Amino acid sequence: MNLAETLRIEGGRILATLIRYTGDFHLAEDALQEATVVALERWSDDDLPPNPGGWLMTTARNKALDRLRREAKRSAKEEEAMRLLDEAPPPPDDRDDRLRLLFTCCHPAIAPVSQIALALCTICGLSTDEIARVFLVKTPTMAQRISRTKAKIADAHIAYRVPDDHELPERLEPVLVTVYAVFTAGHHAPTGRFDARVDLADEGIRLARLLTELMPDEPECWGLLALTLATHARRGGRLDESGDMVLLADQDRSRWDHAAVAEAGEILDRQQGRRLPGPFQIQAAIAGLHGIAPSYAETDWQEISELYRTLETMQPTVVVRVNRAIAEAEVHGPEAALALLDDVDSGWHYLWVARSDLQRRLGQTSEASRSLHRALAAEMNDSDRALLERRLAELSA
Repeated sequence: MNLAETLRIEGGRILATLIRYTGDFHLAEDALQEATVVALERWSDDDLPPNPGGWLMTTARNKALDRLRREAKRSAKEEEAMRLLDEAPPPPDDRDDRLRLLFTCCHPAIAPVSQIALALCTICGLSTDEIARVFLVKTPTMAQRISRTKAKIADAHIAYRVPDDHELPERLEPVLVTVYAVFTAGHHAPTGRFDARVDLADEGIRLARLLTELMPDEPECWGLLALTLATHARRGGRLDESGDMVLLADQDRSRWDHAAVAEAGEILDRQQGRRLPGPFQIQAAIAGLHGIAPSYAETDWQEISELYRTLETMQPTVVVRVNRAIAEAEVHGPEAALALLDDVDSGWHYLWVARSDLQRRLGQTSEASRSLHRALAAEMNDSDRALLERRLAELSA
């Protein structure tokens, strides 16, 4: 494991712990950055410390303490931070630190988009450019948004804590959405290879499990966990021997994690008695139907189509409409599915990929090619671009 891998895997945990010590996002981030600079000077790929994450944590902690000691005037909060940093490190509190940071990012005083952006920045360690691609905005715009959000947390004195039990229900929805965004950034990375941040998918599943422990009576917490398990179960079939992305229809299903699919199914079965289906439970049911299907052709597309129709009444988004169209193409044919997308316009490249595939199936080769060109004009990761370029070449041939 090199420095980049250590930061990718351990960075969020280290930052969460530093924020617990200092109560200050900027101080914690600066301390971690300074520790990273020291690591760059001292480490080499052939000569890493025995515990790279622990080394970074200790060094960053000392950097934060040094900065506080240099301050001539300190607030009561900074005095408390010095006391905590000066003490011997307590046992790891990774579970609570991650939850504290998650709920701080998702405070109701922060706009929903900014909540997710801040979580991707702090918990996941994504770059501003990567986060900007997730939201289809310019990098400077996203940088300003994240900076303003951190300033708002400081100015409003938003507490770094897990809310009390009576506060949890009203804080739940943005937390679930944010955890799913973390998982999605790992399941399909916004930059580089699509599997470049698979550690974030594992982190999303771990956070979802923590939420079920924190709120065991909330069906949507279980729905999120089932969704992440059933989706990530397909990771073994998503790459071919050359490392290229394999689409769902062509995947070797024997390489899927069927134990994870079964666990997701058991979770959903337990929640059915509550008769409180929410968006995450519906998406989990869709992922589960894919997981249990013996083949693409034998998938229960009728049920998936109906589930997407229900989901669209709750979340009328471009993503849901595109996925519904893909399912309905298998039930009612490509022409009916294409009609569902006629009034949809978005910079999301998968909208144009879906249109192209439906047009190709209808024999509309020129239109399919134009749709692919439209898709390739959008921002996407390297794996998606390589796949679309291969498709375009096949259409041209």
